[in-house]
Amino acid sequence: MSIVSALKGDLPHQSRSLYRQLLRQGEQFPAYNFREYAKRRTRDAFRENVRVEDPRQIQDLIQKGLKELQMMKRQTVIGKFYQLDRLVVEGGMSGKETGKSGGIARQKDTGLD
Repeated sequence: MSIVSALKGDLPHQSRSLYRQLLRQGEQFPAYNFREYAKRRTRDAFRENVRVEDPRQIQDLIQKGLKELQMMKRQTVIGKFYQLDRLVVEGGMSGKETGKSGGIARQKDTGLD
């Protein structure tokens, strides 16, 4: 299903659909900071424009949102090529090597290679 075909319908339905797609795509970022930034930016942009009533201006904002959605899709694919260890705030355990008991053994990179 293409993005444009998913947004056919009346403007309130289109904007809600775009909002949900942006939030879902933001959850696909592998890095915690990017995920949180995408969610915050999406919510702030929609809250900022909640009072817009001109259909032409709403359509322009939807087109801008579609461009943002396409950019986010590209960035999530690129981000998956460069995954890093999970942050402490994300929960879970990860590391570069496993220890003798199967646990995670962190390594410090001294940079002296």
